[in-house]
Amino acid sequence: MQGSLYVALSSQIALERRMNTLADNVANANTTGFRATEIKFNEVLADTGVANVSFVNQGEDYLSTENGGLRTTGSQLDFAIRGEAWFMVETPTGNMLTKDGRFTITQAGELVNIDGYPVLDPGGAPIQLNPAGDPPKAGRDGGLTQDGVRIGAIGLYQADLSQGYYRQGSLGVVPNVPPEAVVDTAGTGLLQGYIEDSNVNPILEMTNLIMVSRAFENTSAMTRATEDVFKEAIRTLGSGQ
Repeated sequence: MQGSLYVALSSQIALERRMNTLADNVANANTTGFRATEIKFNEVLADTGVANVSFVNQGEDYLSTENGGLRTTGSQLDFAIRGEAWFMVETPTGNMLTKDGRFTITQAGELVNIDGYPVLDPGGAPIQLNPAGDPPKAGRDGGLTQDGVRIGAIGLYQADLSQGYYRQGSLGVVPNVPPEAVVDTAGTGLLQGYIEDSNVNPILEMTNLIMVSRAFENTSAMTRATEDVFKEAIRTLGSGQ
């Protein structure tokens, strides 16, 4: 009986974590460049001496690799990446990967993201433009030209997020393993005048949220039923003494 309580508790912990990720995904369904969080759960077997009991672990987070839809904006300072690569910006706490390509040029000519963080080139340095020049033109490889002269490039980066990461707000992620600039752009390219929408399917995520909520309620009901059996057993044993 105790085994069933522990199994139910492990299930509730896993379901609560999944509900939190689904709620976060739904909340960011309209966030530019947002990547949905998924969780992989594994079975954990414990030898109780009588029989093996199957538990559910707390799960491991990972980011969905599906690309969000591309939306045209017409702005020459909006960018999207076709393929599995990221922009990298410099924040006060370190470099951050992001899919949000809504950039602007400061009065000093620095290319920055929507939060004012410098956008980095393939070498990891901030990108300097001429604030009085024509709007920059971008090539598929990220190269930037302004007034007919090549002035730099927007860095396209890849990272092994399976080694761990953490979110920095809703706009970016920081991987545990340092990202590397994309060298082979055969399957990756920069698009100017577009932004990438969130890859969250709000209808699907809401459906999953309802299903997980119901599963949590069912598990809670099972826990209460098991506790009632314990209480009845205690009363029966107590009355027989």
